[in-house]
Amino acid sequence: LVMKITVHRIPITKARINLGQLVRRVHMNREYFILEKDGIPVAGVLNVDDMEDFLDLQDPGLKDQINKSYQEYRRGRARNGSKFLSELRRSAKRSKR
Repeated sequence: LVMKITVHRIPITKARINLGQLVRRVHMNREYFILEKDGIPVAGVLNVDDMEDFLDLQDPGLKDQINKSYQEYRRGRARNGSKFLSELRRSAKRSKR
């Protein structure tokens, strides 16, 4: 699933006047806004889920885990996602017996 990302650049004064509409567009349409002061980008407005994902990625431990997983994938040591889920389901069925 590929989502089209829409980014708007608007003056911070316009954002202040239309804050309710801006927040609604961010929440409902997953649009992004770059707020500018005198034509210079000073802040961004994004959906809270995207913000939490961004903050999670700032965690050095998580970055390290992602890098290790990527290296395993490059070495061919990663499993296909659907195969992994099938194994989990089989394991769950066996443990119920």
